[in-house]
Amino acid sequence: MGTWATFPNKEPSREARARAERIERDGGHVLGVFQDPVGDHWQLFALLPIDRVEPTPFQRDLSPTHMKRLQEVIRKLDRFVDPIVATSPRPGVYWTPNGGHRLAALDKLKGKFIPAILIPDEAVAFQILALNTEKAHNLKDKALEVIRMYRALVADTPRASEDDYAFQFESAHLITLGLLYEENRRFAGGAYNPILRRVDRFLKATLPKALEQRIERAGLVRGADKVLADVVARLRKRGLRHPYVKNFVLARATPLTRARKTLPSFEVTFRKLTANLEEFDVNRIRYEDVARSSLMAAPPG
Repeated sequence: MGTWATFPNKEPSREARARAERIERDGGHVLGVFQDPVGDHWQLFALLPIDRVEPTPFQRDLSPTHMKRLQEVIRKLDRFVDPIVATSPRPGVYWTPNGGHRLAALDKLKGKFIPAILIPDEAVAFQILALNTEKAHNLKDKALEVIRMYRALVADTPRASEDDYAFQFESAHLITLGLLYEENRRFAGGAYNPILRRVDRFLKATLPKALEQRIERAGLVRGADKVLADVVARLRKRGLRHPYVKNFVLARATPLTRARKTLPSFEVTFRKLTANLEEFDVNRIRYEDVARSSLMAAPPG
């Protein structure tokens, strides 16, 4: 094994030493082994062979625009100054939960190694996703990341519940939205977000059973959206083509009101929402109503 430093001068844990040996066998170079300043956990600073590193399979998709911008910055600086975080789920394979764009940019620039802080505990990869700030998430990105993580956990920790990973999932409604975005990347998740945030809660069942319930919940939202699409089509026939029209109709049809102290269940909410949409009278809606509502809902500039 190659020579590497420890900071401070303490004997690394057995697990950290084993990971250091594995990195060297995989063709990488361990530069140092150290304890993090918060929890005193042993971590490794290393140069990993770039062809052995890949993003975690459950994180968001790459943004070509963001990746290209990173490439340009790295090329302009003529140096790579922002190490990724990595874990090793199995020998010879390294995952980065927070460095997908940097990895892709460096690969395009023909880098052979990528600087990484390697964390011996693979479970931390799920937690790091919740802290990922490399590129700001939009709702679709976050929901897709959550459902991919969820599916991985169904296989890896089938006896766990959603509550066990509440921190990583961030919010229960992101799981349901993730299922909807998986099927339709153009799903209007933002329009349903206010309702879902209020009535979607973490389920108590084990993850495989909870996933079945999640699929049912996504089906209820999908059913409501089908009726909403019909309402919007009828409004457009009347010449009402405002971009806020979906949000306006949902705000009018929602069975939830701010005055309610006790919220109905998810199932009751979406069945009632669907019924209200089926009875929606498009003849009573004017363009000015929608325009006024969109101005009131817009965040201050």
